[in-house]
Order: sequence, then C-alpha cells, then structure tokens
Amino acid sequence: MEIKYHPIGTIHTPHTSLTGMPIQPSSAQGIKGQIEIEERYAEGLQDLEGFSHIYLIYHLHKARPHKLLVKPFLENKLRGLFATRAPSRPNPIGISVVRLISIEGATLHVENIDILDGTPLLDIKPYVSEMNAVKNVRIGWLENHRREIDNKQSDNRFQN
Repeated sequence: MEIKYHPIGTIHTPHTSLTGMPIQPSSAQGIKGQIEIEERYAEGLQDLEGFSHIYLIYHLHKARPHKLLVKPFLENKLRGLFATRAPSRPNPIGISVVRLISIEGATLHVENIDILDGTPLLDIKPYVSEMNAVKNVRIGWLENHRREIDNKQSDNRFQN
C-alpha cells in the first residue's frame, strides 16, 4: 500500500537551522511564527479563530533516515525510536501544539513554535483540552529529565 500526503501550506519560523532550535513547544515559549495556507484550503480555516491552541501536523523534511535505536536530545543513551520523540522516523511526521494568535486571510499567526522554517504543513486540528488532556500519565525514561525539557535545544544528531 502506498500512502501519499500533500502539503496544505508552509510553516514560517525564525528557526533557520536545526541546531539550536527548541526541541518541543514547551521550550519555545514566546517564539512566534506564521503559517501560509494554500489558497485552495483557506475556506477550511473558518471557525478556527475561536480556538486558543491548535495541533500542527507536518512533514519533517530535513530529518535523516531513521534508525530503530536513537540517542534522544535529552540523553546520550540509546533508546527505542518509538519511546522517543526523535524526528528521524519511518514516516517523518511531526506534531506540535501551538497557541493561535490570529488569522489574517490564509495566514495563521502562532506562538510557542518549535518547527524549522519552511516545513511543509500536512494538517491542522483544534486542541480541545476536554478531548486531549490525560491524567495520571507516566513518561517512562523521560521522568528523570522533566526539568530539562523546557531548556533543551536541538543539535545536529537527526539532520541530513
């Protein structure tokens, strides 16, 4: 089976290099970006302005080919790929929750963005806490790194 996706827009951010950019939206507090939606999809933005946060689903176009064991940004120990949020994956799809500031035509203005400039956007979904918030969460090996998440920046370990 072959699956094909086509971008619906492009994500623009101040992050022009993978090295030094935030590794998650929680470490990108206050960083602003814009998303240019292709005109043929602009009508689909109707009613989105009522949401404070949105999911951005995107193609990690600069990620290197995946390995099943990786050293994630918060450790130098090998971990199973699917127990990490490493960008190099069999299907290099990224997901981030960002704050929606405003919509002007086919342009979304967002904040807390941890995405590389020029990244192809695949989809947008509204974040709804009643549907998405989970209680009593375990975070596996990341438990020892809770305090580091908001301060960690990307390095070149996953780029082409």
